[in-house]
Amino acid sequence: MRVVSLLPSATEIVYALGVEPVATSHECDHPPEAADLPSVVDSRVDADADSADIDAQVTDAESSGGVYEIDREALAEADPDLVVSQGICEVCAVDTVVVEEAIADLGLDCELLTTDPHSVDDILEDIRRIGAALDREDRAEDLVADLQARIDRVADRAAEAPFRPEVAVLDWLDPAMVAGHWVPELVDLAGGEYGLADPGDASTPREWAEIQEYDPDILVAAPCGFELEQTFENLGDLTDRDGWTQLRAVRMNRAYAMDGHHLVNRPGPRVVDTLEALAGLIHPDEFDRPEEWAARSLATSPA
Repeated sequence: MRVVSLLPSATEIVYALGVEPVATSHECDHPPEAADLPSVVDSRVDADADSADIDAQVTDAESSGGVYEIDREALAEADPDLVVSQGICEVCAVDTVVVEEAIADLGLDCELLTTDPHSVDDILEDIRRIGAALDREDRAEDLVADLQARIDRVADRAAEAPFRPEVAVLDWLDPAMVAGHWVPELVDLAGGEYGLADPGDASTPREWAEIQEYDPDILVAAPCGFELEQTFENLGDLTDRDGWTQLRAVRMNRAYAMDGHHLVNRPGPRVVDTLEALAGLIHPDEFDRPEEWAARSLATSPA
């Protein structure tokens, strides 16, 4: 089957089910060989800019045609049987409506499968749905069972922790944005309290004063699309704010950067890696600390 995946999480799911896509998006980079596949998506935003400039670029792009464009020539050449798109966020990946228009205009005879996850169960169900579309139902069920077993191991162990620290995860820095969707659930499973959003809530910009008032025990900076190096390059967006050094998480050296690009904002099989990494930050005496590429203290300089 010829599969075109238009977002990184779907690309990871397709590979995990034993199928190599014929084309992907410009952001698909895991497993590493995915980066060598043809891209059918172009971005109108410079992803190497600082967080405030990216936010401004996104706002401008949304008012003038959208953040992403489909390379219709490349999509036609890919000649897909299945296209996997998303409906959760038009900033994170190309919107389904744009994909539908391209498929119709090109006259492609293919199935369009749209993902729209807001919880861990939604992510696992997307694996099943993609597995069914690929005729890989058994493999999908095996993958889901393995992921669920890992989730249960973390949750059971975290439930035995003597306390549940308050946690904030930011998936943008300027403006400060509190991570939603599956992130509150991951924090809960990892043994923390997430007081700034409920499971399934959209990621939402917040006034800095609100984060100061919450004053979390643990703060995790995981900007969408940023690996650790880029987060550290933009660290002043947090550390230059009034009251930064007075935050409990900063005073107790429990403020961290986490790879938002590969972990926090990618609803695929590695969401369980994210859960395990969060557990290591929230309860370091009970769980292994994350690897250096995945998360580091904000008190350190990048490797």
